[in-house]
Amino acid sequence: MSTVSRRPALTPRQLTRTGERLSFVYLERCTVHRDANAITAQDAEGTTHIPSATIGTLLLGPGTRVTHQAMSVLGETGAAVCWVGEHGVRYYASGRALSRSSALMEAQARQWANPRSRLAVARAMYRLRFPDEDPAGLTRHELLDREGKRVKDCYRVQAARTGVPWRGRRYTPGDFTSGDAVNQAITAAAQCMYGIAHAVVPSLGCSPALGFIHSGHELSFVLDIADLYKTEIGIPLAFDVAAQDEEDIGPRTRRALRDRINEISLLNRCVDDIKHLLLPETTGSFAPGDDRDVVTLQSDHGHQVASGVNYDGPEDYGDELW
Repeated sequence: MSTVSRRPALTPRQLTRTGERLSFVYLERCTVHRDANAITAQDAEGTTHIPSATIGTLLLGPGTRVTHQAMSVLGETGAAVCWVGEHGVRYYASGRALSRSSALMEAQARQWANPRSRLAVARAMYRLRFPDEDPAGLTRHELLDREGKRVKDCYRVQAARTGVPWRGRRYTPGDFTSGDAVNQAITAAAQCMYGIAHAVVPSLGCSPALGFIHSGHELSFVLDIADLYKTEIGIPLAFDVAAQDEEDIGPRTRRALRDRINEISLLNRCVDDIKHLLLPETTGSFAPGDDRDVVTLQSDHGHQVASGVNYDGPEDYGDELW
């Protein structure tokens, strides 16, 4: 292996486009190192080589150790890195975003800054959760009212389906054991869903704080995204686990949700849903060229001009700044 400092950094033209990369690569219980422009995952069974330029986001699970050289090549190739719980269920920290483009962050900021578009995104989120209803024209209070009724209905339906007694939602922050078995399972499932959403949101370059339903918290948008799957995945699974046994309810819920997440590829679905909500004019993926490593300057009337050019006057428009 050649010395890392003597290898030239990869240029954007050498990198694999975001849409052609693997969305997520999950590793656990191994040492992540570098071999040329690939990363290696070494465990008791041997060493696996993974071309770094084909990775969208690398999820580092429990038991992983990563070297400085591995992080260096991942940074050069534009891969995001997240430190997560088992199978991505919890989120701990992250490196860079999935794309070098600020398109999603800017779209989120534009949609959030305008009260009308912020409400439109909230309605779109409701429509994703409950596709059998049309929330067009509903106020925020009406959205919250309908959402509350739908969640209560979900609790009753799942209780009838599984035979688990339901006496209402009971949760005391900081005291997981204060509720009965099914309430503990619902809490554990919700915490896992928050971790999943938190793993996806910053990896796409979005702000976890700019929420469209939740507000005032550093994770408002994370809570928004996690709630998209509450009545479809989290609550039904919690009742299933509680119906099986009341022992070790928390760990069993987390493991069951982990398996369910992998089965339905929820992480990929989160990515598509976020893009659809923030960039509704696209079809759930970035438009061609929006992941380019390009910096522009903002001019008047919404125009973008090339950076690195002196704009002192018409006669100087070809002068480079550096």
